[in-house]
Order: sequence, then structure tokens, then C-alpha cells
Amino acid sequence: MAAAVTAAPAKSASDRPQPVWRNRALGKIVLLAVVAAVLIPLAHAKWSSGTWPHDLTVDLTEPLGKATDWIIDNRDSHPLFLYFFGYISNAVVLSVRAVYLVLLAAGWAGVTAAVGLITWRVAGWRSAAFATIAFLACGILGMWVPTMQTLALMVIAVLISVIVGALLGLAAGLSDTMYRGLRPVLDTMQALPAYAYLLPVVLVFGMGVPAAVLATVVYAAPPMARLTALGLRSVDGGVMEAVTSLGATARQRLLSARLPLARKELLLGLNQTIMMALSMAVIASVIGAGGLGDRVYQALASVDVGAALAAGIPIVLLAVVLDRVTAAAGARMGSHDSAPAPWKWGVVALGTVVVALAARFMDRLDWPDSWVVTIATPVNDAVDWMTDHLYTGVPYIGGTADWAAHFTTGILNPVRDGLTWLPWWSVLLIVAALAWLIGTWRTALTAVLAMAAIGALGVWKPSLDTLSQVIAAVLVTLVLGVAIGIGAARSERIERLLRPVLDVFQTMPQFVYLIPVVALFGVGRAPAVAAAVVYALPAVVRITTQGLRQVDPAAMEASRSMGATTWQQLRQVQLPLARPALLLAVNQGVVLVLAVVIIGGLVGGGALGYDVVFGLAQGDLATGLVAGAAIVCLGLMLDRVTQPTGRRTGAGKDA
Repeated sequence: MAAAVTAAPAKSASDRPQPVWRNRALGKIVLLAVVAAVLIPLAHAKWSSGTWPHDLTVDLTEPLGKATDWIIDNRDSHPLFLYFFGYISNAVVLSVRAVYLVLLAAGWAGVTAAVGLITWRVAGWRSAAFATIAFLACGILGMWVPTMQTLALMVIAVLISVIVGALLGLAAGLSDTMYRGLRPVLDTMQALPAYAYLLPVVLVFGMGVPAAVLATVVYAAPPMARLTALGLRSVDGGVMEAVTSLGATARQRLLSARLPLARKELLLGLNQTIMMALSMAVIASVIGAGGLGDRVYQALASVDVGAALAAGIPIVLLAVVLDRVTAAAGARMGSHDSAPAPWKWGVVALGTVVVALAARFMDRLDWPDSWVVTIATPVNDAVDWMTDHLYTGVPYIGGTADWAAHFTTGILNPVRDGLTWLPWWSVLLIVAALAWLIGTWRTALTAVLAMAAIGALGVWKPSLDTLSQVIAAVLVTLVLGVAIGIGAARSERIERLLRPVLDVFQTMPQFVYLIPVVALFGVGRAPAVAAAVVYALPAVVRITTQGLRQVDPAAMEASRSMGATTWQQLRQVQLPLARPALLLAVNQGVVLVLAVVIIGGLVGGGALGYDVVFGLAQGDLATGLVAGAAIVCLGLMLDRVTQPTGRRTGAGKDA
């Protein structure tokens, strides 16, 4: 040990501890303390009440109401709607209808055969068997027609999203100026909950399929744009220099080098776009998308858990099939099996046509009613039994309703009351301090302006109610996610057991998470928080596990040689070195939790989510738009407050 100490190299000037007065974080804290000491007495003297002052509120109800009335009155006569939005709307409706008619013409047998054969060609026979069984299950559950409606909408939405995203990503990948301009827009869009995209398109296109498709496109195109740009910008510079030295033009370099080398990122973008499009297509049932999402929405509105589950299972199956097919296509890219095999695609086309024609000649296009298995009644009977036996009165542990009530009174209510008790200007100061300490002054300014905009919109209290639910859900998610992530990082067996569970959970659309929590806890704020926790947990677990596993093995070996225990290694080596990953886990947890807390308005979550649902259901777009704008501001503030600085500078700039 003494020899090791003697042989240790002398510390350079850059490795020596910096003086306390040169510590950047401490300097920020001191400056914030000085600013607070000046501003707090002034703010308290003028605004002693904790609520947002009415004088600083802008009432948008009247102008938004007039704008809404003008749009509704001129939607069928104004040239902007007739010759621009009208053409877009008609094109979307005709495209979705054409795909839907093709699916109906192929019949259940033709569609199932096509899905099975395509999956076999892309992902192998095991995935093909699963895909075939999954589509047959959709018919057995009596959801064949709604599944085809959702699939038709998905095909058009994904096609448009891929085209738009690829074009934007191509421009950002080839132009530094375009990349710098597009990146903050994509960052902001990624942080916004899905519900925030519904109201603007409803205002322009009204309720129906066009609004649902375009909201899905706006939500699903950013991943394709981001990953396309990342793939093009990550191409090996040596390869590009070699291609350039051969005299290739810019177009030839793009087609022969950049795009082929970025194909894995392109397929990953396709995978993410498909999954986000499915999630949004289900949520868009609130604005008239129809299909499986509409069945879930109607069932949740009447608290019919059985009917919701019957529609929710096909959504999960469809998500898993789409995820497996696109993920397998990406994994096979570049392998020896990825070479074109035209005869296999010929088998796919021929098999689909033969099965479809056979079904037509046998008059078996529609799924037979005698093959439908109704699960709504037994599921509702099971829920009734749970209500009678598990909701309350269980010896020693209580019931699920008791847990929800204790969580509401013990955590949700105190957090909400504490936030509403704080003076509004102190909330802004806290937001500024958190955003500046973790980021830059631009981060703090953006977060404060977003929070101030919420107050100016006149929805300060509902926003704080939503914020209290987000804070409570994030705390639970982080405690569970980090603990599970630590276990998975330290045990290969635990990680193998968790992997399929996390895979399924990450492919499920947000809407589906509401079904089991309503069955277990009923309706209210606690079920909305529970759904948010379950939705965000897989991402936190995966990021934590990956961050801990990527800790430098040399540092771990050095700590072991010094006699550190397992707990000391975790606390003093792994967690500090995995800090960037843990901060990213916090950020992703906050963004994902907010998305589901807003949707929780459908099951009694209240606050901003309820205002959006009420505005959409009652046609009160003024109320809905104000709540939607507040959701956007809240999402932007939470993202900036929890966004690590590394995502803006240094190694994190291309993450």
C-alpha cells in the first residue's frame, strides 16, 4: 500500500481541487441568494397572497371563442380551407378509406396471411407464428373491424410521418445551420405530452380522421427526423473522404455512402415512428379517430373494464408485432442474411393473394361471429369480485382502494396543498434556481417564462395540481426504477428476467395503462399516478442499468483492491460515475409521467387533463386550448428543469 502511494504520480494543476470561491455551482447559489434577498421582500410587499394575481392574468376565453367561431363559420367557404386545408383533409380521408377497403377486401384470412408471411420474411418463423396468433386473437376477441380501422389509419400516418421526418432529417444531416435550427424544435416536441397535439388540429380540421392522422404525424415524425439526421452526421469521415477522392458528386455520396451507412439509424427511426404513431392513433380516438382506441375510450368513460380490456389486448398485440418486425429488420441490416431474396417476396405476395381469393370464393371475408369469445362479462365479474373482496377490508394489508386513499391523503394532497400555499413568485424563483443549477441561464429563463405563461393563462391552480401529481409519480418511479436498475446492473439473472417484461411494457401505448389501474383502484388521482408510474418505470430501469454497467471497470477494480464493500462501491464509485445516466433517467421519467398524468383526466385525474377532455368532449375549444397551452408550458418547464447540461454541450450533443 505504501509503495502504491509512493508511486502515485503528482497531481497536475487541472486535477487539484479548485478553491471554494471558484466553484461554479456555489457561485450560482450565492448569486441566487443575493437576488432572492432583494426580490422576495419586494414581491411579498406587493403580492402577499400566494395565488397568481388577477392583474397579471390574460383572459383568452373571448378571443379564442371568437377565433373558434370564425374558423367554424368559414371552414366551408374560406379559400384557405377550401383550397389548402380542405385538399389535405380530403386526401387523408381518401387514403385511409382506400387502405381500409383493401384490408376489408383481403378479408381476415388474407390480412392474417399477409402479416404472417411478411413477418416470416423479415423476422423469422417464430415471430411470424406470434404475429399470426396475435391477429387471430384480435378476431377472437371480436375486434377485427376496429383493428383494421386502426391499422388503416396507422399505415397512412406512418407513411406521411416517415416522408416528412426523413426529409427534415436529410436537411438537418447535410446542413449544420438546419441542424442547429431544427434541434431545439425537436427537443421541445419530444418533451410535450401527446394530448397537447390534439387541440390545434381539431381547431383547424374539426373532429374526425383528418385531425387524428395529422396529430399522429406531428407527434410521430420527430423521431424519424432526429435519427435520420444523427445517422447521416455520424457517418465515418474516412469513408466520405475516400468516396470524395474518387470524384463522386454530392448526390452520389449521399446515395452510395451516407444513406447505406446510416441504414440502422433509419430503421430505428422507423421503429420509433411506428410505435409513437400507434400510441397517438389510440389517444386520437378522443377526437374521432375510431378503431380500437375509440372502444377503449368509450369503455373507460362508462368504467366498463371488461370492454376496455377486450379492446386493449389487440392494441398491445398490434404494438408488439410492429415492434418485433421493425426491430428485427434493423438487427438484420448489414448481416449476411440481409441480401435481397426476390423469390421470398414472391412467396409472400403469392401466398397472400391465394389465401385472400380462397376466402372470397368461400364467402369468408368477415370474421365469423361464432368464433368470437366475449371476455367483457367474466372480466367485469372479476372486477366486481375484486371490488367486494380486495378494494377494502383485507386483513392486515388493507385493500387497493384503501391504498389509493392513503396515497391521496398522505402524498398527493400534501404536495398539492404545499405547492398552492407557496407564493407564486417563490415558485418562479424555485424553478429558476433548479433550472440554472442543472443547466444554463438560458435554461432558467425558458423554464421561468414557461411557468409564468401558465399563470398568465389563468390556470395556475390546475397546473399546480397537475404538477403535484407529476412530482409524486416521479418520486415513486425513481425510487422503484433506480432500485430495480441497481439490481439488474449487478445481476445478469435479474436483467434476463426483466428484459421481456420491460420490452412489452415499452411497446404498450399510453392509453392501455389506464385499464388495469381502473380495475385495481377505481377512478381518481391515485389511479392516474399509478398508470404514470408503470408507464415511466421501464425507461428509468433501462437507463439506470445501462449507466451503472458502463462505469469504467478500472475504477471498480481499483475500489475492490482498496477493500471497498459492495455498498461502498455502489455509493462512492458507481452512482457518482453514472450521474449523467441518472440525470437522463430523471428527465425521461418526468416527461413520460407527465404524458400519462394528463391522460389520467379520463379516469378522474382532474386538473389540466380534465380541462382538455372537457373541452374536446363539449366542443369548448377555448377551455381546451388554454389547458393545452398550459400543458405545453408545464412540459417545457419540467424538461428544462430536469435536462442535464450534457445534452447541450460536449459529448451529449449528438445523443
